Amino acid sequence: MEKRELLYSGKAKSVYTTDDPDYMVLEFRNDTSAFDGKKVEQLDRKGMVNNKFNAFIMSQLAAAGIPTHFERQLSDIESLVKRLDMIPLECVVRNIAAGSLCRRLGVEEGIDLLPPTFELFLKNDALGDPMVNEYHARSFGWVEEKDLERMKELTFRVNDVLKQLFLDGGLLLVDYKLEFGLFRGEVVLGDEFSPDGCRLWDKDSREKLDKDRFRQGLGGVVEAYEEVGRRIGVQF
Repeated sequence: MEKRELLYSGKAKSVYTTDDPDYMVLEFRNDTSAFDGKKVEQLDRKGMVNNKFNAFIMSQLAAAGIPTHFERQLSDIESLVKRLDMIPLECVVRNIAAGSLCRRLGVEEGIDLLPPTFELFLKNDALGDPMVNEYHARSFGWVEEKDLERMKELTFRVNDVLKQLFLDGGLLLVDYKLEFGLFRGEVVLGDEFSPDGCRLWDKDSREKLDKDRFRQGLGGVVEAYEEVGRRIGVQF
């Protein structure tokens, strides 16, 4: 299914139309950004690594009965996906305290969160993707109540599947963000799942093997992504 024209170019991915209005081509680029685009670099192989990583994760989730937009991998850096009517919210689950949670609440990094927390953020770069609550989401019409409940249900089902998958690879799934959209009226997982959008630590050493390596200038970003992938069975 040949890609035609550029529909959207984000911080790390480009989206192209196809000859079928229900499907798009997702192109993973080597661009890497942090701090709302204030820090940007090109990292060799990153587009390929994230595309293959995402394809593997989406296939695992689909096998567990979670509806996703992923159809198939087209090339090293491209995948075919369903065209969703995206809901402008990010769903974040935190299993271990890290990142902005520690800054907001003054808690120590590394504390296990029992039960895991669920947070909503409005997707708005100009506002810095502010945290919102479920009342905001409903009152401003960003999402219908039934769809929000479905998003929460699917987000925690993803947690059940992926926590174990990563644990089997000697990794801790610290936190992650998910985006959803509607496809023919059904809530479907969209965007991507890669170390760009989650935190993953080695279970024993708690070494960071995710995008925090880029944010914190630790180096070896793509190598860490590849290490994570190999541990869970991704073929690069």
